[in-house]
Amino acid sequence: MLQNYFNIAIRSLLKNKLFSFINIFGLAVGMACSLLIWLWVKDELSFDRFYPGISNIYYVRSAYSERGQTGVGDVTPGPWQEALEKNVADVRAITKITFGRELLVQVGEKSTKETGIYATSGFFKVFQTPFIEGTASKAIEQPTSIAISRKMAEKYFGKSSAVGKTLKLNNASDMIVSAVFEDIPHNSTVRFNWIVNFKAQEADWMKWWGNSSFKTYALLAPNADPVKVEKVMRQVIKKAAPPQLTSFPLLQKMADTYLYTEYANLKPSGGRIEYVRIFSVVAVFILLIACVNFMNLATARSLKRAREVGVRKVVGAEKKFLVMQFLGESLIVSTLASILATLLVLLVLPVFNTIVMKSIELHWSDPFLWGAIIGLTLITGIVAGSYPALYLSAMQPVRILKGKMTFSNGSLHLRKGLVVFQFGLSIFLIVGTLVIGNQMDYIQNKRLGLDQENVVYLPLEGELGNRLEPFLQEILASPTVSAATTVGEIPTNIYGNSGDLDWTGRDPAVDNTVYATFVGYDFAKTMNISMAGGRDFSKEFAADTTNYIINEAAARMMKMQDPVGKQVKFWMGKGTIVGVMKDFHITSFHTAIKPLILVHYKGLNTEHMMIRIKAGQTSRALAHIERVTHAFNPNYPFTYHFLDESFENMYRSELIVSTLIRYFGIMAIVISCLGLLGLAAFTAEQRTKEIGIRKVLGANVASVVTLLSRDFIKLVLIAIVLATPPAWYVMDRWLNDFAYHTELSWQIFLLAGLIATGIALLTVSFQSIKAALTDPVKSLKTE
Repeated sequence: MLQNYFNIAIRSLLKNKLFSFINIFGLAVGMACSLLIWLWVKDELSFDRFYPGISNIYYVRSAYSERGQTGVGDVTPGPWQEALEKNVADVRAITKITFGRELLVQVGEKSTKETGIYATSGFFKVFQTPFIEGTASKAIEQPTSIAISRKMAEKYFGKSSAVGKTLKLNNASDMIVSAVFEDIPHNSTVRFNWIVNFKAQEADWMKWWGNSSFKTYALLAPNADPVKVEKVMRQVIKKAAPPQLTSFPLLQKMADTYLYTEYANLKPSGGRIEYVRIFSVVAVFILLIACVNFMNLATARSLKRAREVGVRKVVGAEKKFLVMQFLGESLIVSTLASILATLLVLLVLPVFNTIVMKSIELHWSDPFLWGAIIGLTLITGIVAGSYPALYLSAMQPVRILKGKMTFSNGSLHLRKGLVVFQFGLSIFLIVGTLVIGNQMDYIQNKRLGLDQENVVYLPLEGELGNRLEPFLQEILASPTVSAATTVGEIPTNIYGNSGDLDWTGRDPAVDNTVYATFVGYDFAKTMNISMAGGRDFSKEFAADTTNYIINEAAARMMKMQDPVGKQVKFWMGKGTIVGVMKDFHITSFHTAIKPLILVHYKGLNTEHMMIRIKAGQTSRALAHIERVTHAFNPNYPFTYHFLDESFENMYRSELIVSTLIRYFGIMAIVISCLGLLGLAAFTAEQRTKEIGIRKVLGANVASVVTLLSRDFIKLVLIAIVLATPPAWYVMDRWLNDFAYHTELSWQIFLLAGLIATGIALLTVSFQSIKAALTDPVKSLKTE
């Protein structure tokens, strides 16, 4: 019996080649898109979950809550780690780390920049990493020790043991390799190739309570209640910190840190998890659109197989066997489609990886992959084939054999409803593509308050920090360079903040948290930042080493109408506000512009030099900068970045989402149009005689095309009306995640509707025109 069902299914596929192609190819494209999204989602959900005891590892954030206003930061003050380690019993281990640093590593004649971190000794107790050589307890016990990755050990020491050997870090410190750990997986939020004890680079400012610059992680006892531990942590910090500092610890599960980066009312509210949810829904949408095609075409062609069903029922076939037969045919189609889908995934995976900036692979030994493919095949086959199977098996043999079998109103309404449904989903994706694209254009074109074009920055490493002033003068000597300054952090991505700011008349209840960074002379000039009042730091004023510059947001926070000349107290002690910059974006557009204070100190914590190049002089300027850099710092390779590239990297996630939505939206439209093409072809086939009579009676091509097209276009218009409200709601919520965003407008939805209608009209017209041009003599012979 099964062999018979299989033979019938194959004959049916071969007999109706066009419809078989539409079904198989449409399902294959839908399944391929869903499989690609599943691979991406699986990778997103895997971050950090490979660490042993991940359920007990927590990211310690700093938070504040003042007068109904709340905020959550990524970094904490240096002293928090020691205070929590000593006074919270349920903390089994705790560590603070620096952000990743790319420093020069030298072993003999080999020298390359490698990314690593400085961390306190509890790091490998929190993050239990496999070791190839050495032990976790000894790895970073001493400030002169360094633990390196397997990849780095093989690169510099070959197959011989690396432990006990010496390497030079940053062309200054001779470090002894104490351990070799397994390479950190790509799906880790803490990435490094080397790690050194925190004390090896600790400076006085790192011990200030008001300076938040480090990430802190804690391993709690297995049965510890994180809510209670967090409460104890807050009490400890409140007791230990200076009274003017109001920030407190907030625990976040380590497994959630990659997915949940945004907070509302001190609760995780969003982040990359939103994109995971969006694309999970998109995968379901696309698969449903493909299944709808199958259901529509199978139901539409049911009259072609009605006589077969009637004969089978007359000779004794039971309904359940007919259901099994048609579901089996559907599963055969979905199996063929899944094979084609897998081939399509293999073909486009390299391009997909380039778009999403990942290294996703199909591991055929992975049972989850096979489970996903088999599950996708079964789900698609059952969902797509269930209604046609039930519909066909329920036909009455007497009506069929008397030739009275026609489509019921319920069947016609269902098919129309399915067309509306799939085009509604397609319009939803088109709207998403347009809105996200507009927001990306808004971000890239909106004035930041500073000029990021024609600005390059290079790290102040090696001898550059020791010879900063002559190096700066040599850079400025070229006519291709208009200005240069030093900075502690990239101006468009300042993350360090402090609660040390004080001023006369400050209300103790007012949150005084400001973002802060060190800068050199001519910072505003180099970045082309407009001054609302006062001046930039200048060599002409010796007292600027204890003076400060603030932005307008800081002036508003301090409620100062005319801040220039007012006294404040900050890192360098009491000083005068000499300038007020107009607000510029110091973080991403997701957050409002924060209060900012600039501190001038040319030797302390200056990480980069920002250089403004004259327009049209980029090549000559870079050649000059490289020549000067090599002269001052010959042991280091020349490294530079453009500031606008750094800015774009801040929105990498949004750019990836924009690209994926665009491609998957196109795929959804293609699949929907395949189904529409099939239905139009079937409709034209069913009305062949009618078309022939109309043409004999004088109907022209345009009237025939209109006759065959108008019902489908009506369905698309209904889809536009139904899809607009949910698309508006979802896109409005997405835009509200940005503090600065474009506005939703009716033109976007009109354009989406016109795109969908135009594509549908082209699809249907192709088949309609073909039918309208058919010789009426041939049409009338079909009866």
